[in-house]
Amino acid sequence: MPEDPRVYRVYLAWFGSGLVKVGITAEERGGARLREQGAVCFSWLGRGPLMAARRCEELLRAALGVPDRVSYEQKRVVRASLPGVGERADEVRALHGRAVALGGWPESLEALPCRVVDHGALFGLDALVPAHGVVRELAPDGVVGGRVLAVAGPDLHLEAAGGRVLVLDTRLMSGWGLAAAPADSGITVPVRALRPPDVQDQLF
Repeated sequence: MPEDPRVYRVYLAWFGSGLVKVGITAEERGGARLREQGAVCFSWLGRGPLMAARRCEELLRAALGVPDRVSYEQKRVVRASLPGVGERADEVRALHGRAVALGGWPESLEALPCRVVDHGALFGLDALVPAHGVVRELAPDGVVGGRVLAVAGPDLHLEAAGGRVLVLDTRLMSGWGLAAAPADSGITVPVRALRPPDVQDQLF
């Protein structure tokens, strides 16, 4: 709603080398929106009224050539090959510097200094091994068993029987009745190959 009285923040979210997006979130939510998206690291860019934040978001997207959305498939592909904490922070700082140097920011939007917040340790991404596939859908009496390696946004990275690593998007669980299963019980639900974006699904 344009008349929303809350303060909003513009952020720069980093998901992997070359995978950066600009977005906005209500200031009262803090960094929750970034954790929900599985942002590996981020920095705030500015704060102010909703419409000013929206205008700044559009300005930065166009000027920096970054999108307002990064698909989960893209995020999953790169999570096991992330550069170190220092290198990804340097990339965020460089983009932040370019952003605040741009002209045309709305007068009512306050620019914020670059303070990189890194979620790598929180998500468990250190030494994460590549995923072999993604749970495509749940099914009645289906089983998803494995050891949790990492949690990033809605994605669980699981080591299943035989050492195969799969990703379960927990948004698939909405509406299902769930019961505990032994960690070594395996995977009996449909699984597809993890693939780069825009590549047709391949089934195991």
